[in-house]
Amino acid sequence: MEVMVSKEYTVNLSEDERAELESFVSHGKRSAQAITRARILLRADEGVSDPDIADALDCSSMTAHRIRKRYCEDGIAAIHRRDPDREYERKLTGEDEAHLIALSCSDPPNGRHRWTLRLLADELVALEETDVESVSHETIRQTLKKTNCSLTGPNNG
Repeated sequence: MEVMVSKEYTVNLSEDERAELESFVSHGKRSAQAITRARILLRADEGVSDPDIADALDCSSMTAHRIRKRYCEDGIAAIHRRDPDREYERKLTGEDEAHLIALSCSDPPNGRHRWTLRLLADELVALEETDVESVSHETIRQTLKKTNCSLTGPNNG
């Protein structure tokens, strides 16, 4: 079943915008999603329908519609990050990160040869010195990566 998409969001690229998008898709390293969004805008500017864009670029016609709509609302920024206004709240303070690093450098719990990300997350929550109510193993991984801290240090294996 083909979805009919209204043409209420018309893409009319200026010469500068078209040149920027063409350069964007052909030069440098970009995410595949960003390149697809740029190509959608280029095709939409040529008057190609959303279903035809979807067929040509191997995406859904709703994706083409959303990018067309986002362009009409935000301009050329539509090709960049999907939710540019989204703000992330930090889970760990600098002090919490210091506790995490010290913990990761300490001896692992009895019966373990090394710390795991999940063990570190659980232990960080259990520490009375921190105000951390919950933290994911992914936050632990990113924090350790950011600080160049390894779980295979001299005490861990």
